Amino acid sequence: MAKFTDYNLRPEIYEALTAIHFKQPTTVQSRLIPVILQGRSVVGQSQTGSGKTHTFLVPIFQQYDATNQKVQAVITTPSRELAQQIYEAAKQLASTFTEDTQPRISLYVGGMDKSRQIHQLQNKQPQIVIGTPGRIKDLYQAGELDIHTATTLVVDEADMTLDLGFLPDVDAIASAMPEDLKMLVFSATIPQKLQPFLKKYLSNPVIEEIPSETVIAPTIKNILVGTKGETKDTLVYNLLTMGNPYLALVFTNTKTRARELTKSLRSRGLKVAEIHGGIQPRERKRTMQQIQHLDYQYVVATDLAARGIDIPGVSLIINDGIPTELEFFIHRVGRTGRNGMSGTAITIYNPDEEDRVQMVENMGVKFEPMTYAHGELQSGYDRRRRRQRTKTTAKLDPTMIGMVKKKKKRVKPGYKRQIKNNIARDAKYKKRVAERETLRAAKKAKKRAHDK
Repeated sequence: MAKFTDYNLRPEIYEALTAIHFKQPTTVQSRLIPVILQGRSVVGQSQTGSGKTHTFLVPIFQQYDATNQKVQAVITTPSRELAQQIYEAAKQLASTFTEDTQPRISLYVGGMDKSRQIHQLQNKQPQIVIGTPGRIKDLYQAGELDIHTATTLVVDEADMTLDLGFLPDVDAIASAMPEDLKMLVFSATIPQKLQPFLKKYLSNPVIEEIPSETVIAPTIKNILVGTKGETKDTLVYNLLTMGNPYLALVFTNTKTRARELTKSLRSRGLKVAEIHGGIQPRERKRTMQQIQHLDYQYVVATDLAARGIDIPGVSLIINDGIPTELEFFIHRVGRTGRNGMSGTAITIYNPDEEDRVQMVENMGVKFEPMTYAHGELQSGYDRRRRRQRTKTTAKLDPTMIGMVKKKKKRVKPGYKRQIKNNIARDAKYKKRVAERETLRAAKKAKKRAHDK
């Protein structure tokens, strides 16, 4: 089994890794760190929570030149929260360097004071740049940020960068860099629409797709719960208060729904943090700091947080329905069960979401069906058994289908016999009608023959 000590890294890096209890590299780290140290460009496809951040940070810090005062590496990421997360990880690695060799690391994201950033750049350029594509591009095109000196470009969460429309900004950044640019692309998925960009900038890269035995980490208990006539607001509240989660994340599909659910949960007495794109950047940053300090036990968020926030200690995930973009399901659930710790992910669905649940299962996700009753989750039945059983039943006449559907959920004993008798009576009636029509047709034929 590989160890970080196999890579002959700087003593400062080993000291920093020891401080955060990193002893053995993850699969993606063990496969790609040695390759990146050799100067190769890479495409790393690996599921969320697999250790991609340190896969590119460790080589960047190993190859960092303290005597070079220019920009050496640029790291782009599609969300402010993820940029902040990478920035904190980079600062931690830099903390063990001596004062005179410590790299200058700067964070550039939307929502920060641009004029202040420009003023700082006029005094001195950073050596490692981390930020969102739009802000980095703006600072470069304004002639303030000298990214053309960088020899390494990291495109983190490339699929999300594509989905959110930031790829043209990344393209502009990459085109400003040297031809011998080393590009490190990391993503949970590599969609077809990303291929032209990769071919444009990557020449014979090392491509590593890190397979996982299961789509959902084995440390996560993945539960499916139907509403069964109960409102989602009530069910979410019951599931949150059923136990005492260390930190619970509730994901919604829209900002509007996040606001509604947060308001509902607060009205029931829960202290809830709200994170989504409709929250002003400064307030969002302040809320994130409060979450990190464990001032909140419950967080309601949109998919903005699913790929951009890595909060240690998330023990419970609740999906307030199936996400619009199905792949976000993996990223939501991946917020728990990290670093070998156990976690629980509960997905709530309405009866009209059966098809979307099936689509998630087609991705390789396995659910444990359960129901909420009497203040606890209880084993449920496979919702597919009804669909599988109906395949073997006889096809009913539309009239009879209507008769069956009229039966209420709770029926009196003997209802099956009643339906069977109704079917028999219906068949007998149809037989009599057919016989009468045959008789009438025979009489008409006889009369026509007589008239001739």
